[in-house]
Amino acid sequence: METQQLGGGGEVGIIPGIVGLVVMIVIFAGIWKVFTKAGQPGWAVLIPIYNAYVLCKVAGKSGWWVLLMMIPCVGFIFGILVTVGVAQNFGKGIGFALGLIFLPFIFYPLLGFGDASYQVAPA
Repeated sequence: METQQLGGGGEVGIIPGIVGLVVMIVIFAGIWKVFTKAGQPGWAVLIPIYNAYVLCKVAGKSGWWVLLMMIPCVGFIFGILVTVGVAQNFGKGIGFALGLIFLPFIFYPLLGFGDASYQVAPA
């Protein structure tokens, strides 16, 4: 009589977990540098809600926008507008803002570690 071994296949869950952790670390490092370039504390990226507040400040938006970003179904629109504001304040266009939205693991490190400098756009 043969015995079946159950289990195994643990690497199927470990590999994506490691890849996800690496991607998260890359995004956090990029946003940390973006914050420090903008004169904000880099560690703010690690604090939920406060990081959204700091991101709004970097984008040149009021801190009240954090509350607007928490509204279901419309919050993502305000999030997109904040991301566009971040790109504009670093002298980048809408194409770069789309990169920040759809490929943040590439574009936030490019913005943070690249040669872009922070300049608040005139209102």
